[in-house]
Amino acid sequence: MARVEALDQPFDYIVVGGGTAGLVVANRLSGDRDVRVLVVEAGVDHSVDPLVRVPGLVAGLYGKDEYDWNFCSPPQPTLNNRRINQSRGKMLGGSSALNFMMLVYPSKGNIDSWAALGNAGWDFSSLAPYFRKFATVHAPSQMARDVVGLTYHNESLANGAGPIHVSFSEGYGSTNKAWMKTFADLGLDVSTDPREGQALGAFQQPASIDPATKTRSDAASGYYSPDVARRTNLVVLTEAVVSKVIFDTTGGSDAVATGVEIITKDGQKKEISARTEVILAAGALQTPQILELSGVGGRDLLEKHGIPVVVDNPNVGEHMQDHPVVCQSFEVAEGTPSGDVLRDPAVLKALLDMYQASGDGPMGQSNISIAYTPLVDGSGVVSPEAIKELLAQHECSLTTPAAKAVRRLLESPDEVTFQYLLFPSQIHIPDTPKSMADYILPVLPENYITVMTILNQPFSRGSVHITSGDVAAKPVWKPNYNAHPLDMELLARGVQFVERLVAPSTPLGGLLKAGGKRLPEISGAGLDEAKEIVRRRQISIFHVSGSCAMLPREQGGVVDERLRVYGTKRLRVVDASIFPLEPVGNIQSTVYAVAERAADLIKQDRAEV
Repeated sequence: MARVEALDQPFDYIVVGGGTAGLVVANRLSGDRDVRVLVVEAGVDHSVDPLVRVPGLVAGLYGKDEYDWNFCSPPQPTLNNRRINQSRGKMLGGSSALNFMMLVYPSKGNIDSWAALGNAGWDFSSLAPYFRKFATVHAPSQMARDVVGLTYHNESLANGAGPIHVSFSEGYGSTNKAWMKTFADLGLDVSTDPREGQALGAFQQPASIDPATKTRSDAASGYYSPDVARRTNLVVLTEAVVSKVIFDTTGGSDAVATGVEIITKDGQKKEISARTEVILAAGALQTPQILELSGVGGRDLLEKHGIPVVVDNPNVGEHMQDHPVVCQSFEVAEGTPSGDVLRDPAVLKALLDMYQASGDGPMGQSNISIAYTPLVDGSGVVSPEAIKELLAQHECSLTTPAAKAVRRLLESPDEVTFQYLLFPSQIHIPDTPKSMADYILPVLPENYITVMTILNQPFSRGSVHITSGDVAAKPVWKPNYNAHPLDMELLARGVQFVERLVAPSTPLGGLLKAGGKRLPEISGAGLDEAKEIVRRRQISIFHVSGSCAMLPREQGGVVDERLRVYGTKRLRVVDASIFPLEPVGNIQSTVYAVAERAADLIKQDRAEV
């Protein structure tokens, strides 16, 4: 890692944040040996840390300052005033180094809506090559095919040679098989590869795990490999915080980014120059923070905190989106696998010993299964007429371009409204969680599995803003879950559908204990009861995005279609904060694809200068 004294010469590019997106951009730009690139990362390099590398030890990362920024929301009025935890990676690799490694892809209609909102070149066909570019997809084993099917897996799509390894587990079991059969029996059997942009039904997602080593494949291990780290034109500075972007405001109407001010681990302040561009890749919660600390944001907020206004754009930190997830846990019958057995130290030790000896066992696997569905409720797929009737009740609040885009997706019978997820253990929802670990560590003696209901296209919008001119003060994240009442209506209907999945007559229900416990203890069969489950059991699935949206400025935009910050020159944003609409599914794949395309845009602009 770099010494501060090595930073005196200007860099061509300064990348702020060595996370999922930042390391992609730094890798691709530094491939040109004539370009000098600096990455500034607040965390440290945990590339060889077992807690990061071993997939089954992921719970040990959460809430620890050396790995996790560990945000928490204010009380959420629609969720019984509970606070919601938001884990964010604080290390090289960012959140790709502490997520659950799920590799899920968005839908064609979902990404096409980005272009329809005014972003030329950001449709599905334009982005599709980049979804292939970042990954090396390994073919599923015959064992995996036998248990979870994978008849839809299109081998012709698995032709990338990217830095991120994507693989299927060899540990799928009875719960995964029952999940697939339950959805198929309800008419939701996937027949197309989700990577092609259209899929409805249950399917087995792969994970970002290297099958050769059974270790996490993240941005740090993939895009900052030892060969890349040896590049003399790439400098990575860890344990340093960017306190602001430095602007030259003397040359015209647009402020020109000329570098950054950093604060080192020992408290030194230092300015570093960028000849070509500053690229913000600090994530959807901290990129807006850095912009506001630099004088780019709403005038009233900046003046309140004594920050000189460089660009007055109140859209910074607004338009925030997140996937709400409702977690219902069900006690399993004797003999049904559950991750809750890991509460026993002897079991955990035995599985770790197995992993260390041969790489075998669940510690090197991800066995979560998912499903995509249109709008469903306790009766099954909701009819087009019923959807129109529901939307008509909220007509007056669906007037913005973004709301109209979400409405079109909701009305399409081929598009995804819900993602269901089969999680292998119990979930707990305290009113004020200390970290994500409070959600996922088992505390009850019984063994459970959890069915998660995720709303893919929320209408609600939140925000994230500074509370101080001090970079050490965390910005306040206000997700505003269910602020738009349609979100509650949709989630409750999704919860009603769970009762069909776990009914005793289904393959999945047959694995549950007869008369067993459930969390919460109430049934979601009725709409009112389902809404109460949402209030008690909704949290975040850690997909925050949209806070520096790629939109026309008059529609709430912060960056244009080339990711350049409005009102500035030589400043871009490359991370999930630019998403104009939340992607379907887990967003890891979309962050990688966006960063890969952004690197090409940056190189194109450099070539044209």
